[in-house]
Amino acid sequence: MIKPRSECPLSYSLDIFGDKWSLLIIRDLMFTNKCTYNDFIKSAEGIATNILAARLKSLEENGIIEKLDHPDSKAKKLYKLTQKGMELLPLIMEIYIWTEKYFTMPTELKATIKEAKKDKEKFIKQVLKELKSK
Repeated sequence: MIKPRSECPLSYSLDIFGDKWSLLIIRDLMFTNKCTYNDFIKSAEGIATNILAARLKSLEENGIIEKLDHPDSKAKKLYKLTQKGMELLPLIMEIYIWTEKYFTMPTELKATIKEAKKDKEKFIKQVLKELKSK
């Protein structure tokens, strides 16, 4: 667990997932089928292997993700969001909405965000249902 720099909730949460990479790993677990080390390495942002290993370890130590045995390979591990990690969905959704307002993004993603904004609760419930079934 990370020792907080202060008692400020924002500061504490940034200590856990406020670096350049952690939210991208969480995004991949939430919205894509990425769930192995190699899947994350192939992400468009190009994370370095040492950084990925450190972020996965930190997210696991802080209860955001869990590491499981891969059913097809003893050499691979599966990563999955914990309930604590899944509960970041509304926060990430709000970041997407804010970003869509001020920046250009792919048409398909923009359409998904527009749909999600119509009924945020329904969108959140649907995504959480999908995450829990993985």
